[in-house]
Amino acid sequence: MPANNTFALRSRRVILDDQECEATIVIDNGCIAKIMSFDEEPNCKTTDVGEKVIMPGIVDTHVHINEPGRTEWEGFETATQAAAAGGITTVVDMPLNCTPVTTSVDALHQKLDSLGSQLWVDCGFWGGVVPDSLDDLEALCLAGVLGAKSFTIHSGIDDFPQVGPEEMRVAIPILAKYGLPYLIHAELDKKDQPPAEIDRTYQSFLASRPREWENDAIDLIISLAKEAKHNGHQPRMHIVHLSSADALPAIKAARESGIMITAETCPHYLTLWAEACPDGETLFKCCPPIREDSNRNILWEGLRQNVIDFVVSDHSPCTPELKHIQTGDLDAAWGGISSLQFGLPLIWTEASARGLSLTEVSRLMATEPARFAGLGEKKGRLAEGYDADMIIFDDKASFDITPNIIKYRHKITPYAGRKVLGMVETTILRGNRIYDSGDICGDPAGQPLLKAWNNLR
Repeated sequence: MPANNTFALRSRRVILDDQECEATIVIDNGCIAKIMSFDEEPNCKTTDVGEKVIMPGIVDTHVHINEPGRTEWEGFETATQAAAAGGITTVVDMPLNCTPVTTSVDALHQKLDSLGSQLWVDCGFWGGVVPDSLDDLEALCLAGVLGAKSFTIHSGIDDFPQVGPEEMRVAIPILAKYGLPYLIHAELDKKDQPPAEIDRTYQSFLASRPREWENDAIDLIISLAKEAKHNGHQPRMHIVHLSSADALPAIKAARESGIMITAETCPHYLTLWAEACPDGETLFKCCPPIREDSNRNILWEGLRQNVIDFVVSDHSPCTPELKHIQTGDLDAAWGGISSLQFGLPLIWTEASARGLSLTEVSRLMATEPARFAGLGEKKGRLAEGYDADMIIFDDKASFDITPNIIKYRHKITPYAGRKVLGMVETTILRGNRIYDSGDICGDPAGQPLLKAWNNLR
């Protein structure tokens, strides 16, 4: 399905925003040229996929690709191939775990130079804010990052240190000036308390990073946003990988008071729970941690009520050695979940069991993350004029997640052996078929996505 050809796809089940309906989609030069009725005959080759679902390509705005510098962990080629296999047509790369971290224009250019012809899906980039990069932030915004990220706790790597309230007070108005979101890893540890003892039990790790750490950090972020608004700014604050359901009332109240704050969560917080995390199984370690089943159920309610805005992977891979799989050392193991390829079936399995529709899943995994990243005019929807990014999805098929089907670099995941519902049959990026029937196909067609500034403020 090359982008320079005109062709059409037809299904009795097409996801068009908040409805599932019969439709024929005409694709021309990589864009959706026309959406027609099912029975209308376009003047081009038409493929009828029957009862298979045609839906927008997934947009994953939280992916650690780690290139340049740590390609032994992951890289653009393997990460974007895994994305394509999972029905993801756009990713946004995080600014840390690569070397150098993306906290300056020079570092961004080094990242762009490393792309080569490795992109199988489109890729945007978040910048980073650390204490010594504040003077670089405005230039980084103008260079095209889609927003910027900070940590309020140690990030896990020393070259991406945490920020405090004073640094955030400097960063917030700069990002607000350009209307870009400020992404925050929201945990605040208690410096006046001794560190918790972590052994091989998952409960010991869970106790070491309590909900209060998230709740306190989110309260701080809301307070700083209110302060900035009082000073005449309109910041866009964003909570990444929310795991504590306790914070939902504060987020909701902040919005009702006029604060622009959004939140995401991830498949591991929605499909795994602490009581079922085996002791010594380091593949389940992530930060913040997977919490109790009761907490998980409230997160799902947060999605239903639109307090949580969308779902992204937080794919944070590393080498198997850094996961300390053999020793089961939860304290020493890298904190990150590898699952980039399986987000859609994982979420669909759980969502369908909870009575959510595929249109709702599409909104949570395509439309809303695209809008959040400033890509909502071209990505995340099936609509005329949009990029022809779409997937053919069999929502009735099931499969087992096994290491041999994994496309990202290291074939490890806490989901190994799990049966999931929903299979991506075909992934199309701007009219190009890039994944079909279990295999990557065609040529790398992905493009870097940089924010264009036509009218500087």
